[in-house]
Amino acid sequence: QVQVVESGGGLVQPGGSLRLSCAASGRIYSINYMGWYRQAPGTERDLVAGISGAGVRNYAHSAKGRFTISGDNAKNTVYLQMNSLKPDDTAVYYCKYSDQYGAFWGQGTQVTVSS
Repeated sequence: QVQVVESGGGLVQPGGSLRLSCAASGRIYSINYMGWYRQAPGTERDLVAGISGAGVRNYAHSAKGRFTISGDNAKNTVYLQMNSLKPDDTAVYYCKYSDQYGAFWGQGTQVTVSS
């Protein structure tokens, strides 16, 4: 089993920044992919940004130019640096870990962008 824990959410004003962290632990073999997703009330959970074990990154259109995903394979951790935050970025942000044995999700961390 793999445990996934997110941290770093909170309340921030429009235009501000936050850095989210996601750590995977437990039965870790070879990371295929780790990614950040978000879900606002009444909407589906959508990809924000992801990074493969080889370091290839992908971003949602809404995140390009504002968010940066990075990873530390030695620590089984990924980060999401979010800049120029907007009220539309308000959501619960979830981290997903996947390897050849399956996919595991964290419990989520709330990000609220409001003045």
